Amino acid sequence: MSEPNVFLLPDLGEGLTEAELVNWLVAVGDEIRVDQPIAEVETAKSLVEVPSPYAGTVAILHGEPGQTLDVGKPLISVLPAGAVTDAPAVAETSAETAKEAVAPSSEAAANTYREEEKAGSGNVLIGYGTSGGHGPTRRTRARRDGIAPAKPASLTQPAAAELRPAVSSPLVRRIAREGGVDLSSLKGTGAAGLIMRRDVEAALAGQRSATAPAPLATQPGAATLGEPAASYADIDSRTGLAIATRTPVKGVRKVVAANMSRSRSEIPEATVWVDVDATALVETRADLKKRNPDHTPGLLAFIARFVTSGLKRFPELNTRFQDAADGETKEIVGFDGINLGFAAQTDRGLVVPSIRNAEKLSARELDAEIRRLSKLARDGKAAPAELGGGTFTLNNYGVFGVDGSAAIINYPEVAILGVGRIIDRPWVVDGELAVRKVVELTLVFDHRVCDGGTAGGFLRHVADAIENPASALADL
Repeated sequence: MSEPNVFLLPDLGEGLTEAELVNWLVAVGDEIRVDQPIAEVETAKSLVEVPSPYAGTVAILHGEPGQTLDVGKPLISVLPAGAVTDAPAVAETSAETAKEAVAPSSEAAANTYREEEKAGSGNVLIGYGTSGGHGPTRRTRARRDGIAPAKPASLTQPAAAELRPAVSSPLVRRIAREGGVDLSSLKGTGAAGLIMRRDVEAALAGQRSATAPAPLATQPGAATLGEPAASYADIDSRTGLAIATRTPVKGVRKVVAANMSRSRSEIPEATVWVDVDATALVETRADLKKRNPDHTPGLLAFIARFVTSGLKRFPELNTRFQDAADGETKEIVGFDGINLGFAAQTDRGLVVPSIRNAEKLSARELDAEIRRLSKLARDGKAAPAELGGGTFTLNNYGVFGVDGSAAIINYPEVAILGVGRIIDRPWVVDGELAVRKVVELTLVFDHRVCDGGTAGGFLRHVADAIENPASALADL
């Protein structure tokens, strides 16, 4: 019989090493073509469709929705189109594939991936280019109401000759090892008998139930409310309080946490700020909106235009501090261009899309890019290339109703400009007190790349442009 082609979860770019399987777009027994989307996965950057590099019949789906998969581990097994199979052979192949999923060597994974690129399309992610051919596609069984067809027993049951427990990921093995769970004693509930994280956690819960001491006495009044006392296992040892929730740190939150921790630990940052009279900018935009209501840039786009102007005048803030090629000295790397990142809050967490070559765009063009990338980020559809590669970040935290913030630099950049809310405040104009539209600008910068004079000069440049937008835009 023909051996199935095992497609490994491909490199998703930007240094990402894992992804959460959101949804399968195919089922076991389906016939698929080259580059056909087979699954939706959510990385720490965005939601993407993964295409198949092979044509043929789906034999095994290595994972279930909600499971976190490591890059380089099996994602799907596909029998070549027209391959003749028999049940024992397919079961044996399933067992071998499951064994490989336990602990494939990095070299083997890399070789397999290279072979996939030669044999298949090379289309790692939709829109990233393809070099292969195409194959036929049809569904062998209808799917009703979104329910996948039943899987043949030969494809879902592990082989009797299997010598090692089929484990879906290194994380599962680690949880089992730390909890003292014997994997060989568990029956996997995943595809092809794979042992899933939930199987190990269920075994651990059984152990705790068997060994936990009797419940602690309830606090005064608890019994009258009819609430059960918390068990010892649910009490935090440091505070003595009951643990209400446990939230795994993954996806966007995991990347943000790592990035912010590295920024604070490596960058000697300093902060400068200034209050700015934004009345003229607000009035200028209002006048433009009266004349052209459908194509007037937002205030953030105007500020972004002033930022790119400032970075051209003070290029030290558009750099990166890094190790030199010799590995012993440090260097400051400057860029021929500005990739302006802007912080965008989404349901998945904070992401930073970047506008490529922002210094070449007008305020209206910057506004269009901000709107386009914001929508992609909110929908989880932004490509990895659109969520990385920034050289400077603009953070509009005024949308949250706050005036200022000492933000954390978006590593490996060297500066970030924060914009607070624009509010009415008393202001002295020509020696008299007046009510003006005032905004606070905050610049956090890496003190290794420049001193306060440069940081202050840049901040003042942006502030002056906001206070005198007509002359500033005329000069740009």
